[in-house]
Amino acid sequence: MTYLLISLPFLAVAGLVLAAAGLRGRLTRRVRLGVATALALLVPLTGVFDSVIIGLGIVDYTGANIAGARIGLAPVEDFLYPIAGTALLAGLWTLVRDPRAHDDETGRGTPEELEDIA
Repeated sequence: MTYLLISLPFLAVAGLVLAAAGLRGRLTRRVRLGVATALALLVPLTGVFDSVIIGLGIVDYTGANIAGARIGLAPVEDFLYPIAGTALLAGLWTLVRDPRAHDDETGRGTPEELEDIA
């Protein structure tokens, strides 16, 4: 069994959670921007740091367990983890939080709610 086959169910669950948040109207522009920003940072960092630890010999993968494609020294399967983690965290966060707690996409709340906090 390859790491790709092991990773796909986790990626599917994360995608379903994110899709559920989207269907409930919870994926605001701000959330989508946050997900895109996180992925734009995490995917390249994964490539760099995985390549470093593989290059140093700290971790290695046998050819039988990976799909074969690599980006740098990192197998493509390693990039599924930050993608799945970002999707799952964003989906769960938006599904669990109370949508009434914020009046708009700024996340600051209504003026009345802000006065209650002060």
